[in-house]
Amino acid sequence: MASFRRFIRYAYRLPLIAWHALIDLPIAVFFMLPIFHGINIGNTTPEAWAVRWWSRGMMRIFGLRIRSTGVQSPVATLFVANHVSWVDIIVLHSTRLMGFVAKQEINGWPVVGWMARRAQTIFHKRGSQDSLGDVMDTMVRRLRTGRSVGAFPEGGTRDGKALGPFHARIFFAAVEAPAPVQPVAIQYGTNGQSQTRIAFHRGESFGGNLWRLLGEPACDVEVKYLQPIQPEEFEGRSRIADTARARIQTALGLD
Repeated sequence: MASFRRFIRYAYRLPLIAWHALIDLPIAVFFMLPIFHGINIGNTTPEAWAVRWWSRGMMRIFGLRIRSTGVQSPVATLFVANHVSWVDIIVLHSTRLMGFVAKQEINGWPVVGWMARRAQTIFHKRGSQDSLGDVMDTMVRRLRTGRSVGAFPEGGTRDGKALGPFHARIFFAAVEAPAPVQPVAIQYGTNGQSQTRIAFHRGESFGGNLWRLLGEPACDVEVKYLQPIQPEEFEGRSRIADTARARIQTALGLD
Protein backbone atom coordinates (compact mmCIF):
# COMPACT_ATOMS: atom_id res chain seq x y z
CA MET A 1 0.00 0.00 0.00
CA ALA A 2 2.83 2.41 0.84
CA SER A 3 4.44 1.86 -2.57
CA PHE A 4 1.09 2.43 -4.28
CA ARG A 5 0.62 5.75 -2.48
CA ARG A 6 4.14 6.76 -3.51
CA PHE A 7 3.32 5.88 -7.12
CA ILE A 8 0.19 8.09 -6.96
CA ARG A 9 2.26 11.01 -5.65
CA TYR A 10 4.71 10.65 -8.53
CA ALA A 11 1.81 10.42 -10.98
CA TYR A 12 0.46 13.87 -10.13
CA ARG A 13 3.60 15.65 -8.90
CA LEU A 14 5.80 14.99 -11.93
CA PRO A 15 3.45 16.82 -14.35
CA LEU A 16 3.17 19.65 -11.82
CA ILE A 17 6.93 20.10 -11.53
CA ALA A 18 7.23 20.03 -15.34
CA TRP A 19 4.58 22.77 -15.58
CA HIS A 20 6.31 24.78 -12.86
CA ALA A 21 9.65 24.59 -14.69
CA LEU A 22 8.34 25.24 -18.21
CA ILE A 23 5.48 27.69 -17.59
CA ASP A 24 5.75 29.27 -14.13
CA LEU A 25 9.53 29.72 -14.20
CA PRO A 26 9.54 31.99 -17.30
CA ILE A 27 6.82 34.09 -15.65
CA ALA A 28 8.96 34.49 -12.53
CA VAL A 29 12.01 35.35 -14.64
CA PHE A 30 10.04 37.99 -16.52
CA PHE A 31 9.41 39.90 -13.29
CA MET A 32 13.13 39.72 -12.48
CA LEU A 33 14.15 41.57 -15.66
CA PRO A 34 16.02 44.89 -15.29
CA ILE A 35 12.98 46.82 -16.60
CA PHE A 36 11.29 46.19 -13.24
CA HIS A 37 14.23 47.32 -11.10
CA GLY A 38 13.36 50.29 -8.93
CA ILE A 39 9.62 49.54 -9.02
CA ASN A 40 7.80 48.74 -5.77
CA ILE A 41 4.58 46.79 -5.36
CA GLY A 42 3.32 47.80 -1.95
CA ASN A 43 6.22 47.05 0.40
CA THR A 44 8.00 44.65 -1.96
CA THR A 45 9.65 44.56 -5.39
CA PRO A 46 8.64 42.55 -8.48
CA GLU A 47 11.81 40.48 -8.09
CA ALA A 48 11.08 39.61 -4.45
CA TRP A 49 7.46 38.81 -5.30
CA ALA A 50 8.52 36.53 -8.18
CA VAL A 51 10.97 34.57 -6.01
CA ARG A 52 8.36 34.08 -3.26
CA TRP A 53 5.63 33.13 -5.75
CA TRP A 54 7.83 30.57 -7.53
CA SER A 55 9.13 29.15 -4.26
CA ARG A 56 5.62 28.73 -2.84
CA GLY A 57 4.67 26.87 -6.00
CA MET A 58 7.57 24.49 -5.48
CA MET A 59 6.49 23.88 -1.90
CA ARG A 60 2.96 22.99 -2.98
CA ILE A 61 4.33 20.46 -5.47
CA PHE A 62 6.34 18.73 -2.74
CA GLY A 63 3.34 18.81 -0.42
CA LEU A 64 5.04 21.20 2.02
CA ARG A 65 2.60 23.53 3.76
CA ILE A 66 4.43 26.64 4.96
CA ARG A 67 3.65 28.35 8.25
CA SER A 68 5.74 31.40 9.10
CA THR A 69 5.76 32.71 12.67
CA GLY A 70 7.53 35.60 14.38
CA VAL A 71 8.36 39.06 13.09
CA GLN A 72 10.85 39.42 10.26
CA SER A 73 13.49 42.09 10.67
CA PRO A 74 12.36 45.01 8.46
CA VAL A 75 15.88 46.16 7.55
CA ALA A 76 18.81 44.59 5.72
CA THR A 77 19.63 41.59 7.91
CA LEU A 78 21.85 38.52 8.08
CA PHE A 79 19.36 35.66 8.47
CA VAL A 80 20.89 32.44 9.83
CA ALA A 81 19.07 29.10 9.97
CA ASN A 82 19.54 25.43 10.76
CA HIS A 83 20.26 23.38 7.64
CA VAL A 84 18.28 20.20 6.90
CA SER A 85 18.02 20.04 3.10
CA TRP A 86 18.50 22.02 -0.10
CA VAL A 87 14.75 22.60 0.21
CA ASP A 88 15.51 24.99 3.11
CA ILE A 89 16.49 27.72 0.64
CA ILE A 90 13.20 27.46 -1.23
CA VAL A 91 11.28 27.30 2.06
CA LEU A 92 12.88 30.52 3.31
CA HIS A 93 12.50 32.23 -0.07
CA SER A 94 8.79 31.47 0.08
CA THR A 95 8.64 33.84 3.07
CA ARG A 96 11.24 36.46 2.08
CA LEU A 97 13.89 37.13 -0.56
CA MET A 98 17.38 36.83 0.88
CA GLY A 99 20.52 36.21 -1.14
CA PHE A 100 21.86 32.96 0.28
CA VAL A 101 25.43 31.82 0.76
CA ALA A 102 25.45 28.32 -0.76
CA LYS A 103 27.98 25.75 -1.89
CA GLN A 104 29.29 26.13 -5.44
CA GLU A 105 27.88 22.73 -6.45
CA ILE A 106 24.30 24.08 -6.32
CA ASN A 107 25.18 26.41 -9.19
CA GLY A 108 25.29 23.39 -11.49
CA TRP A 109 22.05 21.74 -10.35
CA PRO A 110 19.26 21.74 -12.97
CA VAL A 111 16.49 24.34 -12.47
CA VAL A 112 17.36 24.88 -8.78
CA GLY A 113 20.85 26.20 -9.61
CA TRP A 114 19.53 28.54 -12.27
CA MET A 115 16.81 29.86 -9.97
CA ALA A 116 19.35 30.26 -7.17
CA ARG A 117 21.40 32.56 -9.39
CA ARG A 118 18.32 34.66 -10.14
CA ALA A 119 17.57 34.83 -6.40
CA GLN A 120 20.89 36.59 -5.64
CA THR A 121 22.65 33.49 -4.28
CA ILE A 122 26.29 33.96 -3.30
CA PHE A 123 28.20 30.80 -4.24
CA HIS A 124 31.13 29.61 -2.14
CA LYS A 125 33.74 27.07 -3.14
CA ARG A 126 34.43 25.05 -0.01
CA GLY A 127 38.04 24.90 1.10
CA SER A 128 39.03 27.99 -0.88
CA GLN A 129 40.20 30.94 1.19
CA ASP A 130 40.01 33.21 -1.85
CA SER A 131 36.39 32.23 -2.38
CA LEU A 132 35.62 32.78 1.31
CA GLY A 133 37.13 36.27 1.18
CA ASP A 134 35.05 37.15 -1.90
CA VAL A 135 31.91 35.82 -0.21
CA MET A 136 32.51 37.95 2.90
CA ASP A 137 33.12 41.07 0.82
CA THR A 138 29.93 40.45 -1.16
CA MET A 139 27.90 39.89 2.01
CA VAL A 140 29.14 43.13 3.59
CA ARG A 141 28.47 45.08 0.41
CA ARG A 142 24.93 43.75 0.10
CA LEU A 143 24.06 44.45 3.71
CA ARG A 144 25.39 48.00 3.42
CA THR A 145 23.28 48.61 0.32
CA GLY A 146 20.07 47.48 2.01
CA ARG A 147 19.83 43.85 0.82
CA SER A 148 19.43 40.92 3.19
CA VAL A 149 21.61 37.83 3.15
CA GLY A 150 20.83 34.30 4.32
CA ALA A 151 23.34 31.72 5.56
CA PHE A 152 23.56 28.30 7.19
CA PRO A 153 26.26 28.59 9.89
CA GLU A 154 26.49 24.79 10.32
CA GLY A 155 28.30 24.75 6.98
CA GLY A 156 26.29 21.86 5.54
CA THR A 157 23.20 19.71 5.90
CA ARG A 158 22.79 17.14 8.65
CA ASP A 159 20.52 14.18 9.35
CA GLY A 160 17.85 16.37 10.95
CA LYS A 161 18.37 14.84 14.40
CA ALA A 162 20.84 17.36 15.82
CA LEU A 163 22.01 20.93 15.44
CA GLY A 164 25.68 21.25 14.55
CA PRO A 165 28.10 23.94 15.78
CA PHE A 166 27.81 27.38 14.20
CA HIS A 167 30.93 28.68 12.44
CA ALA A 168 31.62 32.16 13.76
CA ARG A 169 33.31 33.46 10.61
CA ILE A 170 29.99 33.81 8.76
CA PHE A 171 28.97 36.50 11.27
CA PHE A 172 31.88 38.74 10.23
CA ALA A 173 29.63 40.39 7.62
CA ALA A 174 27.04 41.44 10.22
CA VAL A 175 29.72 42.91 12.49
CA GLU A 176 31.49 44.71 9.64
CA ALA A 177 28.37 46.11 7.91
CA PRO A 178 27.02 46.50 10.66
CA ALA A 179 23.63 44.76 10.41
CA PRO A 180 21.35 42.77 12.72
CA VAL A 181 21.42 38.96 12.79
CA GLN A 182 18.08 37.15 12.92
CA PRO A 183 18.08 33.44 13.79
CA VAL A 184 15.47 31.33 11.93
CA ALA A 185 14.39 27.83 12.96
CA ILE A 186 13.11 25.50 10.21
CA GLN A 187 11.07 22.53 11.39
CA TYR A 188 9.52 19.90 9.12
CA GLY A 189 6.45 18.09 10.43
CA THR A 190 4.69 18.42 13.79
CA ASN A 191 7.37 18.85 16.46
CA GLY A 192 9.98 18.05 13.81
CA GLN A 193 8.68 14.52 13.12
CA SER A 194 9.52 14.81 9.40
CA GLN A 195 12.95 16.37 9.93
CA THR A 196 14.93 13.20 9.20
CA ARG A 197 12.69 12.26 6.27
CA ILE A 198 13.27 15.60 4.52
CA ALA A 199 16.99 15.70 5.34
CA PHE A 200 19.56 15.45 2.55
CA HIS A 201 21.08 12.12 3.53
CA ARG A 202 24.81 11.44 3.39
CA GLY A 203 25.73 9.93 0.04
CA GLU A 204 22.56 11.10 -1.74
CA SER A 205 22.86 12.90 -5.05
CA PHE A 206 20.70 15.92 -5.79
CA GLY A 207 18.74 13.96 -8.38
CA GLY A 208 18.23 11.03 -6.02
CA ASN A 209 17.10 13.29 -3.19
CA LEU A 210 14.74 15.23 -5.47
CA TRP A 211 13.18 11.99 -6.71
CA ARG A 212 12.76 10.65 -3.18
CA LEU A 213 11.15 13.85 -1.87
CA LEU A 214 8.66 13.92 -4.76
CA GLY A 215 7.29 10.62 -3.47
CA GLU A 216 7.16 11.55 0.22
CA PRO A 217 3.87 12.35 2.04
CA ALA A 218 2.82 15.97 2.56
CA CYS A 219 3.82 17.70 5.78
CA ASP A 220 3.77 21.09 7.48
CA VAL A 221 6.86 23.28 7.59
CA GLU A 222 7.21 25.88 10.30
CA VAL A 223 9.59 28.78 9.73
CA LYS A 224 10.19 30.53 13.04
CA TYR A 225 11.69 34.02 12.88
CA LEU A 226 13.32 34.54 16.27
CA GLN A 227 14.50 37.57 18.22
CA PRO A 228 17.12 39.51 16.23
CA ILE A 229 20.63 40.02 17.58
CA GLN A 230 22.30 43.42 17.43
CA PRO A 231 26.06 42.89 16.87
CA GLU A 232 27.01 45.93 18.95
CA GLU A 233 25.46 44.28 22.01
CA PHE A 234 27.91 41.37 21.90
CA GLU A 235 31.67 41.08 22.09
CA GLY A 236 32.88 39.25 19.00
CA ARG A 237 31.51 36.88 16.40
CA SER A 238 31.70 33.80 18.62
CA ARG A 239 29.23 35.27 21.11
CA ILE A 240 26.83 36.12 18.27
CA ALA A 241 27.19 32.61 16.80
CA ASP A 242 26.56 30.95 20.17
CA THR A 243 23.53 33.13 20.86
CA ALA A 244 22.00 32.50 17.43
CA ARG A 245 22.54 28.74 17.78
CA ALA A 246 21.04 28.70 21.31
CA ARG A 247 17.89 30.47 20.14
CA ILE A 248 17.40 28.10 17.20
CA GLN A 249 18.11 25.07 19.40
CA THR A 250 15.43 26.20 21.87
CA ALA A 251 12.93 26.86 19.09
CA LEU A 252 13.51 23.36 17.69
CA GLY A 253 13.00 21.79 21.12
CA LEU A 254 16.52 20.36 21.21
CA ASP A 255 17.52 21.76 24.61
